[in-house]
Amino acid sequence: MGIVAWILIGLLAGAIAKALTPGRDPGGCLLTIVIGIVGGLLGGWLGKVIFGVDSIKGFFHLSTWIAAVVGSVIVLLVYRLVAGRRSS
Repeated sequence: MGIVAWILIGLLAGAIAKALTPGRDPGGCLLTIVIGIVGGLLGGWLGKVIFGVDSIKGFFHLSTWIAAVVGSVIVLLVYRLVAGRRSS
């Protein structure tokens, strides 16, 4: 159930990350969903590894959502770097 929870959080976190980071993205809605899911999973993993927090248990906790959004922003910025180099 933990992975499913992070996927659900990731869907919303991807949209929030895209709204927080200005600029155009070379992807559409489907890419936002994928970035959100990957970012949510990354944020949950980083929270567990770096801070020792089992954030998957706290679906409605603010720290869970912050970790997901931060992870999504990281993935989005990395994607922009990679996609920007490819299109240039």
